[in-house]
Amino acid sequence: MAETGPRRRHGGDDEGMRPTLAETGLGPGKKARLYRMLFRHGLGNGTALFLPYDQGLEHGPRDFAPNPAAADPRYIIRLAIEGGFNGIAVQIGVAEKFFWDFAGEVPLILKLNGKTDIPPDTEALSPLHASVEDAVRLGADAVGYTLYVGSPAAPADFAQLRAVRQDAHRLGLPLIIWAYPRGSAVDAKGGKSSFYQIDYATRTAAELGADVVKVNFPRPDRRSGVPAPYDREVSPQEAVTEVVRSAGRALVLLSGGEKAPDEEVLDRAREAMEAGATGFIFGRNVWQREHDESLRFAARLREILAKYPGT
Repeated sequence: MAETGPRRRHGGDDEGMRPTLAETGLGPGKKARLYRMLFRHGLGNGTALFLPYDQGLEHGPRDFAPNPAAADPRYIIRLAIEGGFNGIAVQIGVAEKFFWDFAGEVPLILKLNGKTDIPPDTEALSPLHASVEDAVRLGADAVGYTLYVGSPAAPADFAQLRAVRQDAHRLGLPLIIWAYPRGSAVDAKGGKSSFYQIDYATRTAAELGADVVKVNFPRPDRRSGVPAPYDREVSPQEAVTEVVRSAGRALVLLSGGEKAPDEEVLDRAREAMEAGATGFIFGRNVWQREHDESLRFAARLREILAKYPGT
């Protein structure tokens, strides 16, 4: 796919293109922190490459087996600094015990909730274990919240998120919502990676107050049980463009998910930026490699981001 240059919106009817920072409707605290992450770190061109490191909780320590060095949080934080990432997302234990060695060198996104991979996802709820006040104390530039869209536990999930949203607004920290479809109803309608479910989760996160929405790449080929508007032939590019449009004025980060072949990941990354995404949040696709290979792969991602500057 040929890159066509930056996808930005400057008013008018260009819905689906990336909103400018001025269009996100943020207060001064949130805007200052988001500006710092997007324009003072990484490429400094308004795009984003974040490194998530919450997989030890979410998937278990065997996730580090392909690269045992990644079990050490200090290794991951150094990798984020060396690789020119815009920030690193970690759980509170890692932030409190390890991040202080590197405070100020790379922005911190504090994940406020999380769950283990041991119970099934049919009634998924990611409980809170940290606060927005913790994030301020630790010098974070944003907070992250995992929302399980479609789960029977939605009432409790929405109540948790409401409290987080209010605190983030009061204290001026951008709220990044990891919007994940989960539950038996999700499985019956396309599955958690289907275009329908990813699109719905994106819109839900935006309507519940996300400043930034983090979603996985949609799979338009997964159509079993989906509503009629989604039961049609859709290209991967069309699907990700629709997902970005569903986010409205929230910025969008696309996730790499499980480790995949390089060219597949890079093709998805190009599609995401062409659709108007702000950038990527790639974890295992980066740190499940040997150190130098991780840096080379991050450099290839930055080459893509460089072609799509924001404002």
